[in-house]
Amino acid sequence: MAKTLELQFNTRDNKPFSITLADPVEPVNPVTIAAAMDAIIMQNCFTTSGGDVVAKKGARIIERNENDIIIG
Repeated sequence: MAKTLELQFNTRDNKPFSITLADPVEPVNPVTIAAAMDAIIMQNCFTTSGGDVVAKKGARIIERNENDIIIG
């Protein structure tokens, strides 16, 4: 099962922007995640079509199951 950590932000134009990180360390530490997101915003690391990233919206762990199908 593959897991990713998705960091969700809003841009200056109030459009959604997200960063996805593979294989997050678990258990996740919400304080550390919030601090990392604050650093991304303060350092103005990303510019999008909706403008600069200006606010934290949320964060979540996404789990994905993959099952191969044998054909032929």
